[in-house]
Amino acid sequence: MQTIKGIVERITYWDEESGYGVIQIHMENYLTPATLTGKFISVSIGSLIEAKGDFVINKKFGQQFNVKEYKESLPSTVFGIEKYLSSGMIDGIGPKFAKQIVNKFKEKTIDIIENNPMKLLEIPNIGVKRIEAIKESWSRNKNIKDLMMFLGECGVSVSLANKIYKTYGLDSINILKQNPYRISNDIYGVGFKLADKIAQKLGHSKESYSRCKAGFFHVLNKLAVEGNCYAHFEELIKKASDLLGASEEVLIMTFDSLKESKELIYQKTSKTIYLPLFYYSEIGIAKLIYKISKFKIPADRIKFKEIIKEVERENEINYDEAQLNAIEAAVYSKFSVITGGPGVGKTTITKAIIDVFDIMGKSVILAAPTGRAAKRMTETCEITSKTLHRLLEADHIGAFSRNEHNPLIGDVIIIDECSMIDTVLMYNLLKAIPADMKVIMIGDFNQLPSVGAGNVLSDIIDAAVVPVIKLNKIYRQAKSSKIITNSHKVNLGQMPDLSIKEGSDFFFINKSDPKNIISTIKDLCFKRLPNKYKVNSIFDIQVLSPMKRGLLGTENLNVELQDMLNSSKLFIKRGERKYKLGDKVMQIKNNYNKNVFNGDIGIINEIDLEELSLTVNFEGNFVEYDYSELEELVLSYAITIHKSQGGEFPIVVMPVHFQHKLMLQKNLLYTAITRAKKIIVLIGNFGALKYGVQNGSLESRKTSLKERLTERFRPNV
Repeated sequence: MQTIKGIVERITYWDEESGYGVIQIHMENYLTPATLTGKFISVSIGSLIEAKGDFVINKKFGQQFNVKEYKESLPSTVFGIEKYLSSGMIDGIGPKFAKQIVNKFKEKTIDIIENNPMKLLEIPNIGVKRIEAIKESWSRNKNIKDLMMFLGECGVSVSLANKIYKTYGLDSINILKQNPYRISNDIYGVGFKLADKIAQKLGHSKESYSRCKAGFFHVLNKLAVEGNCYAHFEELIKKASDLLGASEEVLIMTFDSLKESKELIYQKTSKTIYLPLFYYSEIGIAKLIYKISKFKIPADRIKFKEIIKEVERENEINYDEAQLNAIEAAVYSKFSVITGGPGVGKTTITKAIIDVFDIMGKSVILAAPTGRAAKRMTETCEITSKTLHRLLEADHIGAFSRNEHNPLIGDVIIIDECSMIDTVLMYNLLKAIPADMKVIMIGDFNQLPSVGAGNVLSDIIDAAVVPVIKLNKIYRQAKSSKIITNSHKVNLGQMPDLSIKEGSDFFFINKSDPKNIISTIKDLCFKRLPNKYKVNSIFDIQVLSPMKRGLLGTENLNVELQDMLNSSKLFIKRGERKYKLGDKVMQIKNNYNKNVFNGDIGIINEIDLEELSLTVNFEGNFVEYDYSELEELVLSYAITIHKSQGGEFPIVVMPVHFQHKLMLQKNLLYTAITRAKKIIVLIGNFGALKYGVQNGSLESRKTSLKERLTERFRPNV
């Protein structure tokens, strides 16, 4: 290997995820700069690079130096120092001040900035405020550089190193040395395996207490992602052993310690283990539903028949017996559930309930789990509905300002799309509901359960401890829609009617080859559907897919659709993903600082290539993202069916193929079909559709809420 040395003049290309870069360095006694290629943990214009590697000839770009290893240091020459300071990486110093500072202090410039920055006051127009900015920026950059070098040896990307520094600041290296497993809990996008890799590099033993503890939490959190609130003891030990390669004896000793410290909760009778968050949430839900249900309030003096007649006159509608019974049951119950599929009148009944309460002089709060569901509720009920996070006033760290000490104010709360509410969110919601407030939950338990752990709506219905109003009758207007009639067929395990008549809203295109399916989806989104129905390809058509991976998964479909639907040349690239001006994107985690939440869909309306940042318009909420935050956004021309819950789209297009066999289940198909407002087009194998309709198997989630509710409502308890 050869060794070359020089000052970085230009960074032609650098990807902070992979670390791969192309840089040019100025070498002493050479007229032209040398081009270096390879992986660079961190590199700055003006810094001194000493690299080992080999010169190679690139057919397109000529001679390059392929770097195998390198060292970076601060520049020591006047030329290098000026380049370094002129790069813009130090707040308060641009090219003009860089030149003045270097002219004044020459080779001593770096030492002055680091050890005696107040001497910079000798430079005209540099005040104390600017010097403070320079000091802070210099210190931050130095610490980030040290952290980059430290983490680079562990294979950590620069973007992640930046996130670690944002989280822990100056103490980052000390925290990682003490307990690297912390980052898997504290930092979004970091899993156990990466934390473990860092720990191994730092010399943590295979059976250390911190590693075994982290392993247990990883297993339980992974089970929670799959929807489970607990694990059985034998299951936990086996999964932890498979993950860690640690002995059963050491794992049991670790478990006993965690049980003793209450960091894990062990239910002796059932031999189940909970993370405290889910254990206390389940207990809290049962306790609070009981408390609200049993709270005595004065009987309403106005007779229901008189009220409902007035509502019928105002709305020019005559409710049938089933509707009247449902409305009355909901109005006069302290805690109730209304459930049913599409076309059975949930919206009609909800509006009637609101009108009844209005006549009674009661104030009503409307809420839903997602922004899309809240917006739809606002439109149909003509009263403002809020997302649960906004209703509970989530702060910048996700804590809720509304709770038992600062409860919601109102007489009635109606919550829609309750199948989406997970265990932890439900507990936080109930804590904020005063005992004298009436609660009405609305949802379709046949839809997919919540993304988070638990099966709250189904467990409450199955426990049969509060009034449950089940709506089954499909009304005449709804019967004309095949979207509605076919969704009910699928829910019953029956094949949908695939015949096509004039004005049909349900279509099936039989294709077997995945590439043909993709080309058909693109043609439908770009030409056929917009031309026929006069809709916007981006705003009105939503592609749904059961999975992320594979040719027909959302990740590949998004790339294909982006290329076809968005011709913009202005973009930022992060890793393999392009973010173009005008792209349709989705937020995939709750970000309380930005007031944007998991599942929110928006449009990129501004890109700043200098700052490598972009702005997304989430229906009037303009949110800025810097480069390190882009992993919170994914393209959303195609989204998973799970992510579509709570929303309705004018037109839905969905591939149905055996590539998705693991996910093909009737409740998934049912959920997808019911997302379509006007038109749905299924494209794929007839056999795959049949398999999905007949496959009712959905692995039951491990929850104890039903049993806790039954126990709580048992007489004399």
